Amino acid sequence: MAKTAEHEALRASIRTFIDREINPNVSEWEAREEFPTELFKKAGDAGFLGITKPVEYGGSGLDYSYNAIWAEELGHIHAGGIASALGVQTDMATPALARHGSDALRREYLAPAIAGDMVASLGVSEIGAGSDVSSIKTTARKDGGDYVINGGKMWTTNGNRADFMCLLANTSEEGGPHKNKSLIIVPMDTKGLDRSTKLRKHGFWSSDTAQVFLDDVRVPQSHLIGEEGMGFIYQMQQFTEERLFGASRTIIQMQELLDETADYLREREAFGKPLLDNQWINYTLADLATEIACLRALVHECVDGYVRGDDVRLRTAQAKLAAGKLVRKVPDQCLQFWGGAGYLWESRVSRMLRDARLVAIGGGANEVMMQIIARELGYQ
Repeated sequence: MAKTAEHEALRASIRTFIDREINPNVSEWEAREEFPTELFKKAGDAGFLGITKPVEYGGSGLDYSYNAIWAEELGHIHAGGIASALGVQTDMATPALARHGSDALRREYLAPAIAGDMVASLGVSEIGAGSDVSSIKTTARKDGGDYVINGGKMWTTNGNRADFMCLLANTSEEGGPHKNKSLIIVPMDTKGLDRSTKLRKHGFWSSDTAQVFLDDVRVPQSHLIGEEGMGFIYQMQQFTEERLFGASRTIIQMQELLDETADYLREREAFGKPLLDNQWINYTLADLATEIACLRALVHECVDGYVRGDDVRLRTAQAKLAAGKLVRKVPDQCLQFWGGAGYLWESRVSRMLRDARLVAIGGGANEVMMQIIARELGYQ
């Protein structure tokens, strides 16, 4: 992946922003189980919410390699929920709008999302349809110049704070499950839309997650993103960026935890010598560091291919699968080395272990990644 002076300047700016505006407050936000909405505006003012988005709507118009820097550096945040909320805004709820939305729709919703004046959410998963996107039940039928939407969405990140949702719905009974869906922008204050109380989760405590109910929600047909019936295809494109984001975000996160663990073991003595001098311990850390380096190389290969316009579905699925496994393995092993200190609820390694579990589920479960890989390699 390219590492120009411009890339490194962006990396330094993001790191400074995180150290100044986010990490000093993470423990408080986690304890309150609350995401600070004002952080979107701060990130927007810093230019981080539209790195790859068109300049005419306030973005920087850069290629995806710069967005990969953003995703990687979000791993420096000491809570996965904060990184997830920002990632939904940049990599999950707005790529299709930026790529396929009408000029009017992008000016009304994309531009304020880039500026941080609006918060975006993605409405795809449902109670009976998570990784199997083709089986969603939410419908949007035409009535006059409007869509009338009925159904519900589950596990909606930013859902209680969002100003709009990029929603996937069935707009036809014909064409099969891959050709009867459309992406529609739905303002969250529309009559008939109800957001649940905040959902409590195993991890990502500082991430706002909602269940959303839609009962005869009426929005103009002009809120359609791109062509009707192309929603499944557009969402698969968004999933590529979501999965790259998810894999990229784990790299720095894991490496920092490994480095902190080594420092702790260097100072912690047992049986007359530093724990780090135990060969099994330092070999284990060396092995984990090698696996992280391999994941980084795979992610960077995906990014390079995506920038070139290559089909990266296989490699992205492999990177997402590898990250989902490794990001659970690293904190679990590190917590063992931290012992009781790591088992404390508020320790970084304990929090990371809780947060890491979602990587193997969100954006397509590990099992779905294996299905994609098997299909792409001709094993199915």
